[in-house]
Amino acid sequence: MPDPGRSDHRRLGRELGLFGGDPLIGAGLPYLLPDGAAVRHVLEEYVREVERRAGYRHVCSPVLGKRELYELSGHWEHYRDDMFPPMRVGGEDLVLRPSLCPHHALIYASRARSHRELPLRLAELGGMYRAELSGVLGGLSRVRAIQLNDGHLFCAPDQVAGELRGALELIRRVHADLGLKPARYRLSLPGEGAKYAGSPEDWARSAELLAEALAGFDFERAPGEAAFYGPKIDVQVADRAGREWTLSTVQVDFHQPERFGLEYTGPDGRAHRPVLVHRSILGSLERVLAQLIEDHGGAFPPWLAPVQVTVFPVGDAEFPAAATLSEQCLDAGLRCEVVPADRGSLAARIRGHRLVPYQAVLGPRETEEGLVAVRLRDGRRPDPVPAGEFLAEVLARVGARGGQLWR
Repeated sequence: MPDPGRSDHRRLGRELGLFGGDPLIGAGLPYLLPDGAAVRHVLEEYVREVERRAGYRHVCSPVLGKRELYELSGHWEHYRDDMFPPMRVGGEDLVLRPSLCPHHALIYASRARSHRELPLRLAELGGMYRAELSGVLGGLSRVRAIQLNDGHLFCAPDQVAGELRGALELIRRVHADLGLKPARYRLSLPGEGAKYAGSPEDWARSAELLAEALAGFDFERAPGEAAFYGPKIDVQVADRAGREWTLSTVQVDFHQPERFGLEYTGPDGRAHRPVLVHRSILGSLERVLAQLIEDHGGAFPPWLAPVQVTVFPVGDAEFPAAATLSEQCLDAGLRCEVVPADRGSLAARIRGHRLVPYQAVLGPRETEEGLVAVRLRDGRRPDPVPAGEFLAEVLARVGARGGQLWR
């Protein structure tokens, strides 16, 4: 059984040069190094494309808002202890946002809406901030500055069930592409004694809709885990130490459309109130990166690897050919590095880049004949192939978004 300590993403992140932190920046505020940032950028590009194909429109909104905005949304009343204190600027109290939904509600309200526009699916990869206590912070899994893959679906009441199922299916597809295995699905419900926004009738409707969307899923009910404005589906993952983390969520919200006075014109020409479905496919990019680091031990599948190809010229004479192959890789959209002969013996250079999926070795024969001697991360050594064939095979594996390295 693998040692959880050795596969802890905090240790791996330091050893592999993926992320770090500094007391001068602050606790719970990690930074990503080039390799960690490369993985995150791939995740961002991937999820934006998935969302575009699913009918989402992407927006950008500021990470600050006036305190009055969060008073209107209910965050100030119900969530204030988890928010950073207001900053007095120009006679206004500005707050680092704890959530993106109030901004998206205002984007919806920025002009009149017709029923023909619904469901309106808005998505954003945006920053938000939580004033977490120092004792609960840990690596990338629990941070104070969060980059969230967030989305809000404004829909007519009869569209809610379909949008919930669509969001769950999108989560299932993305998790499969990333190789993530949910530990469980949780229906998070209100608990005893806590204060929640909205009417009991709306809460009951929301819980019923979510339970119906989970038909066919093995899920558990979890009283006391609901958001202040409504119940939610939490998709839980487990790290190597067995700790559970919420990664993806789907929520039904009748409260904020009412608070913000959101409307659309129905087929009857009258004003109607939309229902708001919150959904996060990847959730916190920091948390999903932590999970992927632990799941793969830093040996990411080819499409996610920070560096996908390393080119090793055996000697200085092969460096021009290595540079040419590297340019071909870069032109094809691959992340590639040349590791020249002055950085050590060939064996040492290969060992130092053992987590890179594809290692291309160029000696005198390969350079003369236009071949590539391929070494795979798993130790296999396919027969030398022409450079074009090597590129085509790598691009096919990357495009498949799987873990297979070679045909």
